[in-house]
Amino acid sequence: MSNDQTKPMTQELNESDSAPSSRKVVKFLTATALGVTLLFLSGLTLTGTVVALVMATPVMVLFSPILVPSGIVIFLVITGFFFSGGFGVAAITALLWIYNYVKGKQPRGADLLDYARNMVRSVTEKAKEYGQYVQVQHKAGKDAQVKAKHLQQLN
Repeated sequence: MSNDQTKPMTQELNESDSAPSSRKVVKFLTATALGVTLLFLSGLTLTGTVVALVMATPVMVLFSPILVPSGIVIFLVITGFFFSGGFGVAAITALLWIYNYVKGKQPRGADLLDYARNMVRSVTEKAKEYGQYVQVQHKAGKDAQVKAKHLQQLN
């Protein structure tokens, strides 16, 4: 049993009513002061942002015929660079994977590619067999029709 469970209930109540330690008080005051300071700085930042927006709005309205199209162009150029870079990285990665696969180093996913190749090969073989079967059946059916017509003509 722990030491807390052996204490009488009245003793626990008396201990919880006692004044907090000085360390807890200092921690609380430090946290409170830090929180108030950060809240004040947050308010200052918000106020500065609103003032800057109010002051910049007339300038933005005056220059909007220039700024909006240039902003769109800049956005499209940056987006194009990111996409071209991403596609370049993807192409290099794909070429590196193919190189490693051809060299026999078994890159990640090579076993799935081999499995898919075997499945495709199996399906094509089955399709060829079925095609040959259908051709034989068709030829046999055609021969039977020719014989039947020939017999009808003889009768």
